[in-house]
Amino acid sequence: MRITDIQRCEVRPGRLVEWTLSPATVAAAAALPDDSRPPAYIQEAHIRTARAVRQDGMFVPTWLGTAFDLPGPVDLDVLERALRAWTVRHETLRSGFRWAGDELRRFTLDAADVSLCRQEAGDFPDADVLVRHLQDRFDTVADALRWPNLLYTAVVRDDGASVYLAFDHSNVDAYSLQRIPAEIHELYAAFLAGTEPGAGTPPASYVDFCEIERAHADGIDGRHVIVDRWREFIRRCDGTLPGFPVELGLAPGGPLPPQRMLCEPLADAQEAAAFEAYCRPYGGSLVGLLAATGLIVHELGGQPVYRTVVPFHTRVKSRWSDSVGWYVGGAPIEVPVDRLRGFPEALRAVRAELQANRSLARMPLARVLSLLDADFRPASPDLYSIVSYLDTRALPGAARWAELKAYGLLRVSYGDQVCVWVNRLPEGLWLASRYPDTDVAAKNMRLYVERLRDRIASVAHGSLPAVS
Repeated sequence: MRITDIQRCEVRPGRLVEWTLSPATVAAAAALPDDSRPPAYIQEAHIRTARAVRQDGMFVPTWLGTAFDLPGPVDLDVLERALRAWTVRHETLRSGFRWAGDELRRFTLDAADVSLCRQEAGDFPDADVLVRHLQDRFDTVADALRWPNLLYTAVVRDDGASVYLAFDHSNVDAYSLQRIPAEIHELYAAFLAGTEPGAGTPPASYVDFCEIERAHADGIDGRHVIVDRWREFIRRCDGTLPGFPVELGLAPGGPLPPQRMLCEPLADAQEAAAFEAYCRPYGGSLVGLLAATGLIVHELGGQPVYRTVVPFHTRVKSRWSDSVGWYVGGAPIEVPVDRLRGFPEALRAVRAELQANRSLARMPLARVLSLLDADFRPASPDLYSIVSYLDTRALPGAARWAELKAYGLLRVSYGDQVCVWVNRLPEGLWLASRYPDTDVAAKNMRLYVERLRDRIASVAHGSLPAVS
């Protein structure tokens, strides 16, 4: 689905209804003993960073969400039943954290103790007012430092409803968001018809994954080869993690700047297919996007080496494929762009780096950083800049995303990094980016996107030499 923000997802007027976890559910959670399963390193780092930023006097919302339509007159009782069934299906959504001194400890509700509380929020005849209200509510509720940290809403009209769901990032990644519309539609349709949803195999628990991953990560120490490779990479990045290597107009040491959003089509379906075909011998579209990015940022910023951390999912076993959670790791790459003669050489260089380093993404970076001597107290929700790629065409319901106005939602607030997401959709490539809201950054990001679009088009239309 297209990634965007709440301002650009076709919000229309209507009657707003909200669901949160009920007071009885919250009370049950407060009485729970600790769950021995620890937070994932990425969860803990996210929550600790949110706390550090808040202690520095800034409120930086970082929630993720999804939006989609339910056509036809909507039965809110049935929708509530579907939302509850979906929530208890994914254990991380009924699990949270509390502080014990400086230690973060988990608690997890049984499915039977989870219920939703519905509230009427009123009629919103003005779409802009509704957008502001939704953003304010999501900022307040889907917050890393509170629990529950999710909020479900529906904007109801005579001909259907638009559903907007928001979650603190600790519970979901972009892949999780993309699966939600089809799952909710399936549950709603089954309950509306008076039947039970197909039993099937219940999705694996992200909470279990956290325990497994953490045990593996705690098995290494500062002498491990993965730690050594990150240590050398960070040393070559002048002691930090890499940003986007173009001028962003930021003063060193300044406060976190506000961000701006850019989202638009990058290529149509035919161009996306041709670009993929050209890049396939070297790993496909991700390799092509990174190769093109390396060449473009060298043109714009002059850095001789393109260094970045490439996000990869950590759902390395099929049992995690249907699970909602934050299954993301990062792999460092270094591409000597000043020595490359054209796009085919860039493809080969990126492929070699990814082949050598992709396995590093399976070790949580937060664990690695804890083993390094450097002080990595994060001052920004984004540790580094990214260029991410996800082919979403095979996900359930993808063919209906445009019809159902389905979107993945990002909160654009404050940050000093550049994050770029490219999704392969049935209709082509879609780009979304958040970046610092400065005139210099806006100019350079516009140049980057235009040159990336031109590079993809030139590959797709055969004006580059064949890869050999």
